[in-house]
Amino acid sequence: MPEHSSRVPVSILDLAAITEGSTPADTFRNSLDLARHAEQWGYTRYWLAEHHNMASIASSATAVLIGHIAGGTSRIRVGSGGIMLPNHAPLVVAEQFGTLASLYPGRIDLGLGRAPGTDQVTAQALRRDRLGAGTDFPQQVQELEQYLSADNRVNRVRAVPGEGLDIPIWLLGSSTYSAQLAGMLGRPFAFASHFAPTHLQAALQLYRSSFQPSEHLEKPYAAACVNVILADTDEQAQQLATSFHQFALNIIRGTSRPLQAPVPSMDGLWNELEEEAVSHMMAYSFIGSPATVQKQLQYFLGATQVDELLAVAHIYDHSARLRSYELLAEVSKW
Repeated sequence: MPEHSSRVPVSILDLAAITEGSTPADTFRNSLDLARHAEQWGYTRYWLAEHHNMASIASSATAVLIGHIAGGTSRIRVGSGGIMLPNHAPLVVAEQFGTLASLYPGRIDLGLGRAPGTDQVTAQALRRDRLGAGTDFPQQVQELEQYLSADNRVNRVRAVPGEGLDIPIWLLGSSTYSAQLAGMLGRPFAFASHFAPTHLQAALQLYRSSFQPSEHLEKPYAAACVNVILADTDEQAQQLATSFHQFALNIIRGTSRPLQAPVPSMDGLWNELEEEAVSHMMAYSFIGSPATVQKQLQYFLGATQVDELLAVAHIYDHSARLRSYELLAEVSKW
C-alpha cells in the first residue's frame, strides 16, 4: 500500500476523561488548556462527545462544554463528535447549536450520532417516552435540518436562534448505516474507528458510492477517528498507553472507573481473551515515538484515503497528553 503524501487536516476528539483522583472540574480545566494549545499547534477542530453514566467521561452536557471551549479559544472550530440525536428533541438541538453559532460564528460543528452513548437503562432514563428511539434517526436529522434552514421562517415552530445559520452538520457512525445516510444527504461523515474498527473500509466505500452532491457539500468528505499516543520514545509511549489499555479493558468488562494511572505492565491485569478483545476493538491505535507513529499514520491514510484525521488520546497525565498532541502536530505535517 503506497504511503499518503498530501496534507491531511488533523483534529482532536476529547472524551473529557476523568482521571483517578481528579474531579470533572479538573477535567474541564485540562480540556480548555488542551484546546488552547491545539489552536496554537494548528489543529483544525476540537470535538467533544456525548456520553452518559460513565465514571471516566465528563462530557455528558456536551453543548455546555462546547460553549466553554469555544469561549476560551478564538480560532479553532469546536463541535460535537457527537450529539446523540435520539436522546434529544431536534428543536432543542437546533436552539442549542443556534445559540453556540450565534456566540461563536463560523466556528461551530454539529456532529450527530444515533447510538445512545450509554447503557440501555440510562438510555431509557434519557429518552423517557421514546424508549424505542433510533429507528427514526433519518427523520430526526431532516427535522433538525429544517429547523436550521432559512425557509423554516414560514413555519409555526421555529428555532430562534438557529434558523438560517450555516452550521455544518456531520453524520457520525460505527457501522455502514450512517455512512449511507450521510452520502444520500450530501453531508460530511466521520467514522468511529477508535473503538469500532470492523466496518471502517465498508463504511467509507458505501459513503463515497452513495454520495449525492448537495448545497452543503460538492464531493464526499470523510474523517476517521483513531487512537494516538505519542512520546519521545516508543517505550515511553507504550507505558503511557497502559492507561488506555485499562480504559479499554473496563469497556470489555462492562465496568466504569476513572482513567487509571499507567502501570509498568498489563501482565496480570488482563487474561489472554481480554487482551485479544482489547486489541481487536482498539485496532486503529497508533502508539510510539514520532518516527514510529508517522509511518503508521501514513500507511493508514494511504489505505483509507480519508480526508481528515480525528485523534483521541487516553493519557493519564495532562502534561504527557499535551506532549503527545504537540508531537502529533509536528509529525502530521507529513
